[in-house]
Amino acid sequence: MAQPDPDPQPLVEVATRDRILAAAMTVFAAKGYHGAIVDDIVEASGTSKGAFYHYFPSKQGIFLTLMDELAILVEKGVEIAIEAEHGALAKVEAALRVVMETAAAERDMAKILLVEAVGLGPGFEQKRLEIHRRFAAVIQRHLDRALADGDIPRQDTTLAAQVWIGALVEVITQWLSTDGADPKTKLPALRTLLLRSIGAGGE
Repeated sequence: MAQPDPDPQPLVEVATRDRILAAAMTVFAAKGYHGAIVDDIVEASGTSKGAFYHYFPSKQGIFLTLMDELAILVEKGVEIAIEAEHGALAKVEAALRVVMETAAAERDMAKILLVEAVGLGPGFEQKRLEIHRRFAAVIQRHLDRALADGDIPRQDTTLAAQVWIGALVEVITQWLSTDGADPKTKLPALRTLLLRSIGAGGE
């Protein structure tokens, strides 16, 4: 007996939600958080206000969701790159490379995470810092492994990971603010500085 076709409705709902999120990313990157309104997102997504409010409670709600989903996307890329490398330091370097390459390839995404989310209030700041902590935890995990393997001297790996994240954020934010050279061009020098900061050389 033939099985009935799966209900297409969940797939339609996922597609609609994703379309609204993609439109929101474009609108927020172009107009900024304060300049954007829900009507802009609805128009850009080709949906309706009813559809928007079915998935998201407010402009703030979709912005916070967007921050989360974009961070997850970067994290997945980092984890895939890390998995392909051997050795703790190589894994840390891979994470650094992926973040820089993703920022260069996804400028709108980087702008939302690192520029538009700044100074919007406690809820946004909490989310932004949570994302920073998540990425720092990935870096610290592999720094701890490098320390255990004797590849770097004994040190405060929590602080080192925070410094690495701070450096990455600053370099990418400056690029986003000045529209300068592709941030990937800074990767070799940044890699050297960061590896030296943990006593790993970097030559």
